[in-house]
Amino acid sequence: MTSYKPVSIPKGAFIFCRYGIAALVWISFFLQSKSVLIFVCLIFLLSVILKIKRAPMIWFYSVTFDKIKKSADVLVDENAMRFAHTLGFLLSAGCLSAVTLIHCSGAWYAVLAFALLKTVSAVGFCPASKLYDCMLNGNCCVKRRKNGTYPSCQ
Repeated sequence: MTSYKPVSIPKGAFIFCRYGIAALVWISFFLQSKSVLIFVCLIFLLSVILKIKRAPMIWFYSVTFDKIKKSADVLVDENAMRFAHTLGFLLSAGCLSAVTLIHCSGAWYAVLAFALLKTVSAVGFCPASKLYDCMLNGNCCVKRRKNGTYPSCQ
């Protein structure tokens, strides 16, 4: 595993990315639109390839909204974000495969589950980032004691 690699990005861009992707997945679910799901899949794939600093949603915000009203920067772990984007790509590709190959309305429940997961991620608890931290540092316990130590997780 690799170590923590901090990258500075505009806070507004980070928020725009999280909420924007979640909104696109919800739009795909409600409209049952494969094309929107393909768009989400491509955004995740480009985010993996280009990394967080040049990810499509971050770049778009930086050259548009951030030019109008500059937001403060936030430090994020580039490696954790790349891992999260990889999982997002795999989940969106899996959902796209399900709705393309199964051809029934039940396949859209996979997109619903993905939309719910992206909503949880958008509001600040990123399961993929937590999983990355767990794999990297062994901090896999969900509960933390008041003194900051982790109890045994059995």
